[in-house]
Amino acid sequence: MTETRRIIIDCDPGQDDAVALLLALASPELEVLGITTVAGNVPLALTSVNARKVCELAGRTDVKVFAGCDRPLQQALVTAEHVHGKTGLDGIELPAPQMPLAPGHAVDFLIETLRREPAGSITLCPLGPLTNIATAFAKAPDIVARVGRIVLMGGAYFEVGNITPAAEFNIYVDPEAAAAVFAAGVPMTVIPLDATHQALTSRDWVEHMRGLGPVGAAVASWTDFFERFDKEKYGSEGAPLHDPCVIGWLLDPTLFEGREINVEIETEGRFTRGMTVADWWGVTDRPANALFLRSTDRTRFFALLAERIGRLDA
Repeated sequence: MTETRRIIIDCDPGQDDAVALLLALASPELEVLGITTVAGNVPLALTSVNARKVCELAGRTDVKVFAGCDRPLQQALVTAEHVHGKTGLDGIELPAPQMPLAPGHAVDFLIETLRREPAGSITLCPLGPLTNIATAFAKAPDIVARVGRIVLMGGAYFEVGNITPAAEFNIYVDPEAAAAVFAAGVPMTVIPLDATHQALTSRDWVEHMRGLGPVGAAVASWTDFFERFDKEKYGSEGAPLHDPCVIGWLLDPTLFEGREINVEIETEGRFTRGMTVADWWGVTDRPANALFLRSTDRTRFFALLAERIGRLDA
């Protein structure tokens, strides 16, 4: 029997974050120790509400949600209502959550959990800006060596940027936090736009989800909403489901291909602030610090999503 992987999901829901949470909560191979929220796609108050809405939609009110940092380390917060709508979960109106936020700050939860649990036993799964993770590492440097792996959605190489010409949104919102996390020495898997832009929804898949039940219908409604932005921007037939790729990799790494490379974060460039400088071709002597993924098996990925989320409607 496969050993259960114990994870903490750090997120800024966002429709694709919500789908990632559903996928994780539906998968018995994963034990979600807690969900931490951060300001990103929308401000912290909304990301904290949205995470609890998703837990209730999944029937998993046992999972605690902790509110974290409400702004980046050094710059003003940049949000993405133009993509996700004013609530971050536009597309379907879910009821206000009844479950309360867990007491305490997300950063303290991260520190206390990593100190309490066996070293190397916890995987951190950031789906948004890395502010909470970097703040925890700075506040408690002893926990860095206790993290088993970080698996994150962020950055790009060939696909370059989606919020500026050079930068992907999650990294751009808090590049100082990203630089600190990438330099920490924790084993990392990075799922950039290069891989997530291959995880495009199709109309057949969306309609299949709509017919599954209330959870599948919510996923379809979210997709209907944010597809409009991606179709107009990229000219694609569907929208990329970025954040669920993190959970997909945890469940089946063979869905993706990549290589171990060095990735640095640009924090000073006039035009390139927030860029992930990915040494894909090994042209520097900088040591590899991340498994950087480049391709996704779209068919198998969406089959996994439909099967697992379908369990929540069974």
